Amino acid sequence: MKYIFFALFVVVVFTSCQQQKIGFVDNSTLINEIQEKKDLEAKFKGREDAFNKKRDSMIAAYQIELKEAQLKAQKMSQSKLQALSQEIQQKEQLLGQKIQLEQQQISQAFQTEIDSLISKVKDFVKDYGKANGYTYILGTSDGASSVLYGTDENNLTQTILEALDVEYNKK
Repeated sequence: MKYIFFALFVVVVFTSCQQQKIGFVDNSTLINEIQEKKDLEAKFKGREDAFNKKRDSMIAAYQIELKEAQLKAQKMSQSKLQALSQEIQQKEQLLGQKIQLEQQQISQAFQTEIDSLISKVKDFVKDYGKANGYTYILGTSDGASSVLYGTDENNLTQTILEALDVEYNKK
């Protein structure tokens, strides 16, 4: 009787193991190679280029103003010179703060959109796994490798990448 239960237990264990479908994706490749991220990067590259032009023109205008102030300073009394110096320092501080604020806004906007994209990819992989009968889809990358070995047929990176791009191009 013990042998029958043991044999039945072994059969159940083997059949339950065979029912699990496991795949993995390379997170870095998946995120970095999808078209939506490339488009997002291009969008922010355009914003960054526009900001750089604006910043350069603001700095050039400040430098012209500084040169004019230096010429005026040669003919000023000491008290007016101190007032002018403070005014120039304040303008320089405001310019620096304005530049830093705009850089932070661009950076935060980009990070927000990247975080949203990563969340969207995670949800897509989850839905893909459910729709295709996967028990697990593991993630790996160069920095945090949770999959040390996997066969090519279990690597879903390219398949999911293509599916994400198809989904994105529908929009």
